[in-house]
Amino acid sequence: MRQSPLVVVANRLPIDDSVAPDGAFEWRRSPGGLMNALHPLLRHTPATWVGWAGGTGPAPHLPDVDGVRLRAVALSGEDFRDHYEGFANATLWPLYHDAVEQPEYHRRWWEAYQRVNQRFAEAAAEVAEPGGLVWVQDYHLQLVPGLLRDLRPDLRIGFFLHVPFPPPELFMQLPRRAELLRGMLGADLIGFQRAQAAHNFAQLAAKVLDLPATDRRIGVGDRVVRIGAFPVSIDTAEMGALAARPDVADRARRLRQDLGDPERVILSVDRMDYTKGIEQRLKAYHELLTSGDVKVRDTVLVQVVVPSRDRVAQYQVLRDRVEHQVGRINGEFGRVGEPAIHYLSQPFDRTELVALYRIADVMAVTPLRDGMNLVAKEYVAARVDGTGALLLSEFAGAAAELAQAYLVNPHDLDGLKAALLAALRAAPDDVAARMRAMREHLSRNDIHTWAGSYLSALEETALVTRRTRVG
Repeated sequence: MRQSPLVVVANRLPIDDSVAPDGAFEWRRSPGGLMNALHPLLRHTPATWVGWAGGTGPAPHLPDVDGVRLRAVALSGEDFRDHYEGFANATLWPLYHDAVEQPEYHRRWWEAYQRVNQRFAEAAAEVAEPGGLVWVQDYHLQLVPGLLRDLRPDLRIGFFLHVPFPPPELFMQLPRRAELLRGMLGADLIGFQRAQAAHNFAQLAAKVLDLPATDRRIGVGDRVVRIGAFPVSIDTAEMGALAARPDVADRARRLRQDLGDPERVILSVDRMDYTKGIEQRLKAYHELLTSGDVKVRDTVLVQVVVPSRDRVAQYQVLRDRVEHQVGRINGEFGRVGEPAIHYLSQPFDRTELVALYRIADVMAVTPLRDGMNLVAKEYVAARVDGTGALLLSEFAGAAAELAQAYLVNPHDLDGLKAALLAALRAAPDDVAARMRAMREHLSRNDIHTWAGSYLSALEETALVTRRTRVG
């Protein structure tokens, strides 16, 4: 394996599970998410991506994808169960999302988390060139920066957390809280989606580790670790170009016809996850149908749910509850050929997804908690005609940037209903003005702005640390 000046370390490799007839892999594209965020950057930068290929057993040797070299990390079935399904997604994920579901704590999960993080750190150390830059991604790999610094102190190490970082009173529940903080502090720069997350982290560094900390810098021995907010974004121009393609416009027209040419289309696109507020949204829609404020013939709800973590018990229960809700609403309010909810539980082709964005008069993005939510940004970027209303949870990171959206507290059922009606009934001039402001913001703050600001800050932080050591 050749060494690279830039190494991205993430839980998954950015490839589809399927292989083309010629043996090639394709870049994994799904609504929002880490892989879509980094794809535009890595197309133009010599890089290696370290991650898990998706299967258990020995790590496969993989060809380059879109010019990115791939270095697979092996996971056993036990590693997958205890690291990924266990500590990452049944301990950290719920805790970091306001404990919407009760986090679970098991010692064997922590042991697997340590073991797998060590394996990722060793793989990154092998492929990074001397003095190179390693960018570690997300909650699955919080120990990697510290482990990598022990292995390769010459490297410039960044860490970015794509999910929320919880307030101290929640994080303090973790039995291994000090180890997780030390792991992250192996980085030169720790990036978060929102300033509040950086503040939470600084408080914990001071409280748990007794380190000198502000909301911008933390002293760790002879090093200075910089922390801050770097809200992740999308390739706005790419999304706009895709949405403007004639074939996408034609597909959008056919989709609207297939839905019966309703007056209004409401769209939601979510992973099947209890943080996404799917049940609350369906309940609000049910009550609007019951009250007669929304009528099936005039308004259509399209709910796309991308399957996720199917082996985790909490997700299986959620899927059953959601599908029961959809069935009940369709049974009560649907007619032959006119379901109240068009429910699609499947991964979606990107072109098809953008066509759906184009027909959605209202895009309902109402998570109970979300680090950013790139689906909201994708919708805005896809509205090349300047129309469309975005209904957005106050608890999504995107709400800090897209202030012109119809903001809502998804825990407040009456408020959710009122905001949905406001978006449906808004005057065209108001909708257009809001969309124009949001599109202008995204054009100035796209994925290239995000990556550039983060990587520049990392270079600066690493340089200051080296100067301090030399001095």
